[in-house]
Amino acid sequence: MGAQWRAGLWAPSAGSVAVAIGSERSIPLLRGDNGFWEACFPAEEGEDYSFIVDGIRYPDPASRLQVSDVHGPSRLVSGADFEWSHSWRGRSFNEYVLYELHIGTFTSSGTFRAAAEKMEEFAKLGFTAIEIMPISQFPGSRGWGYDGVLPFAPHPAYGSPNDLRQLVNTAQSHGLCVILDLVMNHFGPDGAYLHTIAPEFFNPDRHTPWGAAIDFSQNAVRQFWIDCALMWLNEYRLDGLRLDAVHQIQGEGAPEFMMELGQAVRKLDLGRPLHLIVEDERNEPTLRESGLYAASWNDDFHHAVHTSLTGESQDYYVSFANEPIADLVRALERGHIEEGQPRIGLDTPRGSDCAHLPVTSFINSIQTHDQVGNRAQGERLLTLADEKAVKTAYALLLTAPYTPMIFMGEERGAVSPFQFFADYDGDLAEAVRQGRAEEFAGIAALGESVPDPIDPATFRHSRLDWSPSPAANDWLRLTHQVLAFRQAAIFPLTATSRQHSAAHVVGEKALTAHWQFEAGELIIDLNFGEIGRHALRARTPDFALFDLKRDPYALAVWSKLT
Repeated sequence: MGAQWRAGLWAPSAGSVAVAIGSERSIPLLRGDNGFWEACFPAEEGEDYSFIVDGIRYPDPASRLQVSDVHGPSRLVSGADFEWSHSWRGRSFNEYVLYELHIGTFTSSGTFRAAAEKMEEFAKLGFTAIEIMPISQFPGSRGWGYDGVLPFAPHPAYGSPNDLRQLVNTAQSHGLCVILDLVMNHFGPDGAYLHTIAPEFFNPDRHTPWGAAIDFSQNAVRQFWIDCALMWLNEYRLDGLRLDAVHQIQGEGAPEFMMELGQAVRKLDLGRPLHLIVEDERNEPTLRESGLYAASWNDDFHHAVHTSLTGESQDYYVSFANEPIADLVRALERGHIEEGQPRIGLDTPRGSDCAHLPVTSFINSIQTHDQVGNRAQGERLLTLADEKAVKTAYALLLTAPYTPMIFMGEERGAVSPFQFFADYDGDLAEAVRQGRAEEFAGIAALGESVPDPIDPATFRHSRLDWSPSPAANDWLRLTHQVLAFRQAAIFPLTATSRQHSAAHVVGEKALTAHWQFEAGELIIDLNFGEIGRHALRARTPDFALFDLKRDPYALAVWSKLT
């Protein structure tokens, strides 16, 4: 008869619920308290199943694996057949150097197994963690992953659940932590059957920019997402999660949910530290002050660097384009730039004081999937600015004490684009095409077309180029050199608390920054467009890129352990 399985479904307004095993068996679920339906039944692992709600078949909203696409039956899997090859104790967060990657475009085959083959190389370069863009199953074969509809199930185009476990196993065997990007603020537009199974899951009075808002006032909704997070951490031995756009987790119950989720993760005893990262546009300290969340993405640092190097001032760059060097000074001294103060180009002040937080709680970057992919053509920074300028910004990112993150390809000076792509059919495909074109209507008016997100060629153009070249080798040498310096000189500092930080301009486009930690100090002198009036130092720098006295883009770093 097989193993015993337990089926549960929250469907408060349903009149009847059953679970269908294959095409021949149907087991009715009994309605319990608070809209939950439950039953236990025997079945073989690997059998197909569906929920039947008021006579209509649906995939399991918490499916661990689909038979095929998001519209068909689910499959019974336990994950018990995978053997981890070694123990893993994780890393302290101050040692994180994050590498963000998209499985589908990271390699030519776009699979978990192909990604695993690259892990040794990244560990040797000096990276300590990978952050995988969302892999929860979405419609079609290609997409960024932020329109997932089955949040518990790995996307089958990338491989099987055990292929994902093997990627994690391989990464950790080389000392790399694995963070997974998880979307809890909305579902994609096609295949999210929770809308009909349990319309109570959503708040009809509110919408996110990407679809119906989730109602976090419901205990069952909060538990669904907590169970999802714990599943990924437990069943795939992840080191943590990056939670997408938590500023859209709003409404009654949302603050309580964020605390309940953090507490549930903290209670896990898995023999390794677990780290929660958020994307949060609000620049508020609350989640990080709770001690439950390790860090937040810090777009402010990116915007200051980007406007300095490109001169761009459109859209969300408006408030950062006025005094980008002064903003960069503030980012290096405090972490965030916008902390509630009035700013030119900002209609409503944003943020609160966060300078008291640990430096590791700010994840800085100069490129991300968002900042590259949300451009009309998906251009990387190297195609928009001078190479020496970009190298200097890259070295600054990796030598400043804040937690650095790079986007796949930066380590080798990639210039291949990362464009927006999806795989929809019919009216939805046309709506996505039109929406993307309208987003960049100003560019279209100038005669430049926006890549068709539905065209498979857009996906292919976004694949990372692994071709060897002298330019790529030069960037790889820089990456290895600066990350070796970070491991030796900065990890010991950020393992202790920051006591003081200060930064100031030493010329219109030059600055100096100084951080004091319990374990010692770190000083960075930077030319970011012109040769600065830097103070004389008593000794040569511990790390340098280009020449501060001669080059308009240059950086020098001094580190001292007490």
